[in-house]
Order: sequence, then structure tokens, then C-alpha cells
Amino acid sequence: METVIRLLLVTLAWVVSARAELKVASLSTITTEIAENVGGPVVRITRLVKPGMDPHDFQPSPRDVREVEDADLVLLSGKGMEGYLTKLEDAVGNKAKFVDVGAEMPTLTLEEDGRVVEDPHWWHSIANMKSATSVVRRQFVEADPPNKALYMKNAAAYQAKLTDLEKWVRQQVAELARDQRKLVTSHDALQYFAQEYGKIYAIEGVSTEDQPSSKKVTDLINTIRTQRVKAVFFESIANPKVITEITRETGAKIGGELFVDGLGEKEASTYSDMIRHNIQTIVKNLK
Repeated sequence: METVIRLLLVTLAWVVSARAELKVASLSTITTEIAENVGGPVVRITRLVKPGMDPHDFQPSPRDVREVEDADLVLLSGKGMEGYLTKLEDAVGNKAKFVDVGAEMPTLTLEEDGRVVEDPHWWHSIANMKSATSVVRRQFVEADPPNKALYMKNAAAYQAKLTDLEKWVRQQVAELARDQRKLVTSHDALQYFAQEYGKIYAIEGVSTEDQPSSKKVTDLINTIRTQRVKAVFFESIANPKVITEITRETGAKIGGELFVDGLGEKEASTYSDMIRHNIQTIVKNLK
């Protein structure tokens, strides 16, 4: 009899444990990485926006909506990146808790064509990534208290790795003289990086859907000439046609490909890899 009771208790504990698995849906490759590092094996993560996708263009499919309905938490990068968010929230109602990670990050605004817009690409500040890790950790602990110690430990370990990455970035950027830190990119996604390290000139606005006017391109060509910018960079999800024209007009070289809207499929498949790839590409071509 005692053996039977013991087996029943073990079975019950297993069932409770299985039900306690935290289910998370992620609308950003950045929040997916944070969730994977904080959650480890006790969190099941569904990647809705996958590596290599343009998050500006993403639209949830009916299957994605079902995944969101089934999740305990839905992570998003926020600050307007998910333009479909209101429709998605209406579709799932109260079946899931949405966690806007970007809402707790600093706000950085810029002027585009006479209007003030917010830059949603907060993860290009490693300090923000460490703060975002704390946000995800807190949400996981609230949703799954029994695994608090694991979440705390995992988050601290990931933040330590980010601190090491931040030190490496500073060392690399220090190889560039101040007057060399002028970066021309496809669209305006690196303002958080520029706030710490240099100056950004963008062809398009904060969204890849923004198309530059002929006046903006002409003004940028003049800026590149007067500022003596050495290289122009394109992005992994962008068409480099306009950049080719600009380099032809200015004599600046094509500096290479950057990953700015999220992680890549092969290259830049982790946040650290993305940052290291971008920094090495920038420093090498602006020297």
C-alpha cells in the first residue's frame, strides 16, 4: 500500500510539473533570445517572428493567433515595431498576457520629414538588453514562482555575458578616431548605438517601409561628401540598389552588410554574434 501511495505521489508531482511549464510566444527574435537564456529548459518558447524576417512586414497568420492564444506570456519588442499589435490583441482577447518589453526601455526620438518619430530598435544599446533581461526575468518569476531561483540564476549569467560583450564593443570602437565614427545605413535603426558611439546618417526612416525622397538622397550625397564618410552600409533585409547609386555618386565604398532589425538565420544567429558581426564590419570599413 505504501508503495502504491508513493507511486501516486510521484505521478501527481510529474503531472503538476508538466502543467507548470511556462508557455511563451515571442514576436521578436531579440525577445526570443532573452527568453531562451532566462527560461532555459523549463520554458517552452514559440518563435513567431523568425530569424531573417523583416519585423516591419510581419503579419500574424491564423496559426500564429492560435499560438498566442495558447501562450501564458507573449513577448514583444514594442515602441511601435509591431504595427499589427492592436488587431492581434483584439483577436485573442484575454486569453494571453502581452508583455511589452520595450515599454520599459528609454525613449529615443528623431525627426523625419518634419515629424517626430520614436526609434523602436532599443536593443542596439547593450545596456538596454541588460534591462530587458530583468524585465523578462520578473515576468517569468511572476508567472512561474516555483522556478524563481532558476530564472534569477539564468538572467544573471546572461547579463554577465552582455557586460563582457559591452566591454569588447568599447574596445573595438576605440580603434576609430572620433571623426571617423560616421555611419551611413539603409534605414534609421541604429540611433541607440549612435547615442553611445557616433553619428548615423540613414537613407530611409525608422521603418524599412519608408522610402527616401529624391531630395533626401541628394542631401545625403552632399553630407557624405562634406563629412568625408568612407563607407555606406546596407542591411540584411534591404535592397542595396539605392546604396549602390549613392556610392557611385560620392566615391564612398560599400562597407558591407549589417543586421539591425533582428537576428539572422546563419550569420548573426545570436545577439552576441549579431553585435560582433556589425562592429567588426563597421570598424574595418571606417578605418
